[in-house]
Amino acid sequence: GLMTRAGVFASVTRHYASRSEKPFTHIVVDEAQDLGVAELRFLAAIARDEPDAMFFAGDLGQRIFQQPFSWKKLGIDVRGRSTTLKVNYRTSHQIRRAADRLLPDRMRDVDENESLRTGTVSVFEGPDPIVIIEKDETAEIASAANSIKQALADGFAANEIGIFVRSEAHLDRAFAAAEAAGIPVRTFVGEEKAPTETALLGIMHLAKGLEFRLVVLMACDEDALPLAERVADVADDFELDEVLATERQLLYVAATRARDRLIVTAVVPGSQYIDDLIGRTV
Repeated sequence: GLMTRAGVFASVTRHYASRSEKPFTHIVVDEAQDLGVAELRFLAAIARDEPDAMFFAGDLGQRIFQQPFSWKKLGIDVRGRSTTLKVNYRTSHQIRRAADRLLPDRMRDVDENESLRTGTVSVFEGPDPIVIIEKDETAEIASAANSIKQALADGFAANEIGIFVRSEAHLDRAFAAAEAAGIPVRTFVGEEKAPTETALLGIMHLAKGLEFRLVVLMACDEDALPLAERVADVADDFELDEVLATERQLLYVAATRARDRLIVTAVVPGSQYIDDLIGRTV
């Protein structure tokens, strides 16, 4: 019969949890901040019960898929065994500095492990991110298209460009900008069949782990970041804080996909996070 993803993890976990012989001596995990409970139990079950059997790399500031939970209660205690990497090789100093303003200097997980985000350096320079807030969607689309045209004129290839929006409801604006710029695009659906010399277009969640010379973040509107539907569904202040934090982190993830240039566009008044991104106080 059919089995859910969580069911597969649970089944394998049960199989190996009581066995002394494990299939792996060591396990290396990237993007660890987005592990769920079932995945973490699974990893603990298939690795040897030794202090250095598992190595995790992650960034609390990029947690966009999972609600926070205690690793320690699941038998994985990393307190006193972690370090923070301080050199950024992907993103220019200017883009990293702007994106870092979206997050607090100190971030803590449920187990009180703390990540200090200050003191990070980038290995190369670039232009400051550009934020464009237009009077309406038509003007925003035109501005985004002009930014893409300029990049193409400067020698950027189509496949070095990513165009992202908060949700599927905003994709039409991204498609319109790409069409106005005369640039071919592909989406994440059926991507393997798309020509390689195309820009990638999609929602911000799917940008995770990718890198582009130019990233255009469109429709960063007041009701898009944070997404109005998520805010409307919260039950209490704790849940509201969590929603606002993950929406910030989503914008951070999307912005840091850019290596050389970052363009952020919106319709007035724009997202409440834009002031932080550009370092403006109100």
